[in-house]
Amino acid sequence: MSGTDEVKKIRLAIVAPVHNRRELTLQCLRSLSKIDRTGLEVGIYIVDDGCTDGTRDAIEADFPEVKVVKGTGDLWYTAGTNLGVVAALKHKPDYVLCINDDSIFDEKCIRRMVECAERHPRSVVGALLLLWDAPHRVFQVAPVWDTWKGGWQHWYQQTVWTVPELPWQVDVIVGNCVLYPAAVFEECGFLDPRVSAQYGDCEFTTRIRRKGWQLLIEPRARVFCQPNYEHVSLTSRSLRQQIDLLFRKRASAMNVMHQLRQSIHTAPSRLSGLVAFAAFYAQIVRRKVVGSNGQTANEAKLSDHFAANVIKE
Repeated sequence: MSGTDEVKKIRLAIVAPVHNRRELTLQCLRSLSKIDRTGLEVGIYIVDDGCTDGTRDAIEADFPEVKVVKGTGDLWYTAGTNLGVVAALKHKPDYVLCINDDSIFDEKCIRRMVECAERHPRSVVGALLLLWDAPHRVFQVAPVWDTWKGGWQHWYQQTVWTVPELPWQVDVIVGNCVLYPAAVFEECGFLDPRVSAQYGDCEFTTRIRRKGWQLLIEPRARVFCQPNYEHVSLTSRSLRQQIDLLFRKRASAMNVMHQLRQSIHTAPSRLSGLVAFAAFYAQIVRRKVVGSNGQTANEAKLSDHFAANVIKE
């Protein structure tokens, strides 16, 4: 076969901001080294945001093909991801896959995400996120908005057997593993660190959905994630710790300014965002727990809840 007859490969850039999680980062890169790259030309961009644990040296020693982008040390997820995306776009990829470094990928995961995006133009595709310690359990997939419960609500009782069998439309995609066509950034800009230092994925995916992009979850693309272990009792903390969580720590999910901006910018309307903002803190006082929003008892299966959102293929 001559060079002119060869099928052109899809150019894929993978971006991850990292900070002092060397072993997790290396584990993620080892996982990426084993993915099925059939039809793909893959470049990996790691944003070293002020690592002091030897992350950069270890990457350069073990994965010399990976491009390491130097951060300032105070970028957090949102601005760190932006820096990596800007570096990746200089090489004109067709798609940019934004990931967390605490991810392990099924061998076919990324190919399936790309194939889904190719089948459905103007679509952003999220993977099916599963837990490391319970690999059948779904993690932070397809949150739904509930104003009176404080905004975006996660599902806690879902498994690989309760999700739709085909891709389905959602209102927001959690940023652990999201595939963006490069055209998204040209049309919609980047994640907004002014809204949230650490959770810019929520604002960005809701923003691009409003601009006419379809948000899909591809259930056949599986990623295994580190569980969120932190469950903080606000009232059990000292006054100084409470002030830190509520006002000083930019990346805290409890930061009042973060929560206000996130609620306003991602809600169906400004009014529902303001109501959800108040309800969020009322829930915390009542539950005395800082963490994910309230768990719903006796959840419907995702396959039932999103039945009308499934994309027929």
